[in-house]
Amino acid sequence: MPDAQRGLVAAWYRADWWLWLLRPLELFFRSFAAVRRQCYRWGLLTRYQPETPVVIVGNITVGGTGKTAVVIALVEALQGMGVRAGVVSRGYGATASHYPYTVTDASAADECGDEPLLIYRRTRCPCVVDPARATAVASLVDSFDVDVVISDDGLQHYALARSMEIVVLDAERGVGNGFCLPAGPLREPASRLRSVDYVLHRGGDDPMTGVRYQPDGLVNIRSGERRPACPESVGNRVNAVAGIGQPMQFFESLRLLGFEIEQHEFPDHHNFSPADLSGLPDRPIIMTEKDAVKCTEWAGDNAWYLSINVQVPNAVIQAVAALARN
Repeated sequence: MPDAQRGLVAAWYRADWWLWLLRPLELFFRSFAAVRRQCYRWGLLTRYQPETPVVIVGNITVGGTGKTAVVIALVEALQGMGVRAGVVSRGYGATASHYPYTVTDASAADECGDEPLLIYRRTRCPCVVDPARATAVASLVDSFDVDVVISDDGLQHYALARSMEIVVLDAERGVGNGFCLPAGPLREPASRLRSVDYVLHRGGDDPMTGVRYQPDGLVNIRSGERRPACPESVGNRVNAVAGIGQPMQFFESLRLLGFEIEQHEFPDHHNFSPADLSGLPDRPIIMTEKDAVKCTEWAGDNAWYLSINVQVPNAVIQAVAALARN
């Protein structure tokens, strides 16, 4: 993340006074977002309504809040209940030659995006990528026999009708200073949260709304070997590598596990290459799983990713399953 962008994000969550100077632009953005949403509600703009229920897992803030991890946890829980789920995604950074694009075993992260590839590899569920999510859903339900479609992000993609909306917020950051872009981190006013079905808080302790992220092992990127997530497994001093929206949370997770880390921060969705890792100190490398899917073809023998077990409130899982069964 460029220094200027990082500084703006920090200012949003510190509620710096000078952000009030951006309020005229913020009011224009807020008004535009409200009018656009109302046009869809009034039918002035058309939306695609599939017969299969669609569940949106999105957010109202800019930056990572852990939506993809929640999508994976939902799909895995539904699969355990015999519910067939499919996933659609924008595929941030994807360069596929055609859309809609169906993720397969032969897909690469630069073709479909790192998050869709991670979802597919973790869950093996059908996953379709298209910048227009309505088109992705149409392709998914035409090509696969699914009981429910889960959209990774897309809360503001109103061209796609939905049966349920789930918003994921960071429990510590919340909605920042409460302003919309560019004066704050919000894509829509905070009042939008009153109209969604569930608001989940990453890192929250409430059993009804909290989403807990529990490290459950280290996985070798090349071989798939699993080891306990502790310094005794690979060594105390490690290179911690992250190209995600909030890398500091990943770095802190490793410190809490007892590792002495050297931080290597890359932009969110960074397209890793061997050159990014070749110059690092000669010690084990630990990455996020989202980053690791881009390194499987060339990662060294001492490169690992931290496997995370995500716990979503059972009430949310049951509600999605009930939609699929109706």
